[in-house]
Amino acid sequence: MKASRDVLEGIPRNVAPQHCGWCGRRLEQAVAKGRRRRYCGQSCRQRAYERRAAVQRSGLPEDAVVLSDAELTALQDRLFQLRCAAEDVVTAADDGAETAELRRMAQELAATAQDLERLR
Repeated sequence: MKASRDVLEGIPRNVAPQHCGWCGRRLEQAVAKGRRRRYCGQSCRQRAYERRAAVQRSGLPEDAVVLSDAELTALQDRLFQLRCAAEDVVTAADDGAETAELRRMAQELAATAQDLERLR
């Protein structure tokens, strides 16, 4: 029986990719045992701590998400872009667009969604 490359490197194949708890960047999977990383670096870890401390001082629930007006506006803009890209794919499919064009549009939609994954 042939072992997969991921298993040989010590990374189980069925593990979902992890993302930084602050900036959303994809975290590299470590082969070492122990607790999984939550942040990509010390600065993201510090920013997350500062945000948790500020939320705790304000009396908000621990699971509260605090966004500035600028962050909320940027998030709304990115969601609008995602919806428009999805609507463009549907319209192109209804209009009988060729497979190559639909593939290009779907890739653009996926890139927009991937960008949206990073909330900060």
